[in-house]
Amino acid sequence: MIGNSRWHWATFQADAWQFCHSVPSPLKLQTLEAPLVAWAAVGPIPAGVVLDPNRRLGLGDVPLTRMPVWLGIDRALAAWGALRRAHTNGMSSSGLLVADAGTVLSLTRVTAAGDFAGGQLVPGLRLQLRAMAQGTQGLIDPGIGSVSTEPFPFATAEAMRRGSLQALLGTLLEAQREAALPLWLCGGDASVLKEALSQRGLDVVHHPNLVLEGMVDVHDRISRAPSL
Repeated sequence: MIGNSRWHWATFQADAWQFCHSVPSPLKLQTLEAPLVAWAAVGPIPAGVVLDPNRRLGLGDVPLTRMPVWLGIDRALAAWGALRRAHTNGMSSSGLLVADAGTVLSLTRVTAAGDFAGGQLVPGLRLQLRAMAQGTQGLIDPGIGSVSTEPFPFATAEAMRRGSLQALLGTLLEAQREAALPLWLCGGDASVLKEALSQRGLDVVHHPNLVLEGMVDVHDRISRAPSL
């Protein structure tokens, strides 16, 4: 999966899928130990990178319904991955709210029947910090680091991190309250958000690699389908 700021890899090893994440790496594509069986992209494909278009997964491959044509494939795959696992575990009687905490924090609501039911988008932690630094004269991007437990930090860098985290937590808490659905959480910043949400009394289902898991599910479904 080619993301906006990172590339995400699923590799089948020792009878199980292994997941990892890297900076954009065209060289890695040229040195894969096993053939690339499927790919998808929401971020830019670097110039000179040639990928087989017949192996690209698109919205039409994801068995959700009522998806708008502009929906990001990452959101569709995460929603499908969560719904499939919820069905398996008897956890989806009323639908789900899926939060992917990546470059952008995306919220995707899906019904128990598998209908796309809208969502929300908000800048992720890194994007918020970068935007504050780029949009002002006096602020410097502090980078992602530990977030202070002090509600109102004195230092500017800690105040930026704390405020950005609070913005995401407020979005998640209010969205879950309005949707009244189980919250599934994935993405690079999922672990820090999960801990903070748990401290505020909200239980979440944490699957950090939902997008890749959904991608594996969709590829397996296509592979099992009879040829036309």
